[in-house]
Amino acid sequence: MNLLPILMLALSQSAAIPPAPLDPVQQRDLSCVAILAIIASEQERGIESALAYPLLTERGATYAGLVGERIMDATGRSREQVREEMLAAVEAQQAMAMAAADPEELLRSEMAVCLPLLDAAVPPKPKPDLTQCAGMLQLAYEEVYGREGLSKTAQDLKTLAAVLDSRARDQLRAEGLSGQESDIVLTQSREEMLAEAKQRESLGLGSDLDFDHCFVLAAPEEKQPRNEH
Repeated sequence: MNLLPILMLALSQSAAIPPAPLDPVQQRDLSCVAILAIIASEQERGIESALAYPLLTERGATYAGLVGERIMDATGRSREQVREEMLAAVEAQQAMAMAAADPEELLRSEMAVCLPLLDAAVPPKPKPDLTQCAGMLQLAYEEVYGREGLSKTAQDLKTLAAVLDSRARDQLRAEGLSGQESDIVLTQSREEMLAEAKQRESLGLGSDLDFDHCFVLAAPEEKQPRNEH
C-alpha cells in the first residue's frame, strides 16, 4: 500500500486547521492597532477630529509591530496570518463606527483604552519647543540642500523653517528679548542641536525628540491639535 498520498493528505489537512482563537488581551491589542491605524490615516488626511490626538503614524506603526511579534511568539501564527487579522480588525472597527449612533463617542472611549497602552509600549518622545523646532527645521533644510540642492523637499523645509523662526522670534519678543538677544538664543539652540545630533549619530542613534511635533507647530492654527496628550 502506498502511504505517500495518505501522508500528503494528512499534512494538507493539518496545515488547513485554523489557528486557535486569540485571548481577550490579544484581541484588545489588535483592536487598538486597528484604531490607531485609522486615526493615523485620518491625521494624514487632515481630518479635524483626528488632529485632537497625538500624531500616531510613527508610534502607531511601532506599536503594531510589537503587538504582531508578541502574538506570533505566543500563538505560533505566521506574519501573514497576523497581518490578515490586523486588516480584519480595521474592517471590524470601521463597521462598528458606521453602525454606532455616535461614532466620535465610540472612538473616544476606545482611544481612552488604547492611548495608555500605546504610551506604555512606545513612550512618546519629548516635544521640542518653538526655538528647538526652528533650529531642527533649519538644520534639516541645510542637510537636504547640501545633498539635493534646492529640490522641492528643500524648498518645503526652508519655508517651514522660516515660519518656525518667525514664530519663535514672536515668542521671544513676548518674553521681553530684543531682536539681537533672539538671534543669540536661536543661534545657540541650533548649535546645541547640531552638536547633539552629531553625537547621537556617532552612537548610531536617531533623534530623541518628537520631530513630527515641529510640523504641527509650523501648521496653520486651525490645523494644530486642540488637545496635547
